[in-house]
Amino acid sequence: MSVLVHTSQHVTLEYQPASVGDRMLATLVDYGVFIGWAIILGLLSRGLNSSSFVSPLVLGLFYLGPIVFYDLLCEYLLNGQSVGKIALNIRVVMLDGSQPGLGAYLLRWVLRIVESGTFFFGIIPIVTVAANGKGQRLGDIAAGTTVVKVKPSVSLDDVLTQPTQENYQVMFQEVRQLTDHDISVVQDVLRRGDDGAVSQAADRVKEVTGSTTTLGDRAFLYQIITDYQFITSQ
Repeated sequence: MSVLVHTSQHVTLEYQPASVGDRMLATLVDYGVFIGWAIILGLLSRGLNSSSFVSPLVLGLFYLGPIVFYDLLCEYLLNGQSVGKIALNIRVVMLDGSQPGLGAYLLRWVLRIVESGTFFFGIIPIVTVAANGKGQRLGDIAAGTTVVKVKPSVSLDDVLTQPTQENYQVMFQEVRQLTDHDISVVQDVLRRGDDGAVSQAADRVKEVTGSTTTLGDRAFLYQIITDYQFITSQ
């Protein structure tokens, strides 16, 4: 099963949704981070227990605060990923192809707390993800997001061979500034699938063309290629 992400300019990207197993393993890795934090804090607090300035309540808040806000901060600061999601190569994305904003992450975080506090030890999110055709839990449904594998299951060649719609609207007219060699480099970067290289390539294309967009780096590069293909075929 795959998730079709439709960008605002009619470019369709196909992603493989993260399985229940992927998401559970990512959660276990994140729990490992919590355990490591608890061990570090426990070692540090030994020297503070005798201090009258540090109460157990303060230590408790210092311990729980990062854990409570962990998912929200990680996903917002790490482009839709926590440490566990990085380890499992999965990421939070919007269903319209755009980058999730703080509001979407906040909504996912609030509903995650609600879901985690339900009966049966969080079985509701597991059932929802398994039953939903787009791999969404309740927080994802509310925020319009899903969690997918980092690499799209569709190949670049599949995208390039799709017929262009007759009423296709070019999003980035400035692709005229690029050359066949530039597009070839972008294609190679996308085929390799390395996130760092994709980000650098997107930044370079934006610098050369002066383009600005809210699309994610990978979606932006696919759009650039599609626009270039359309313009050069006229």
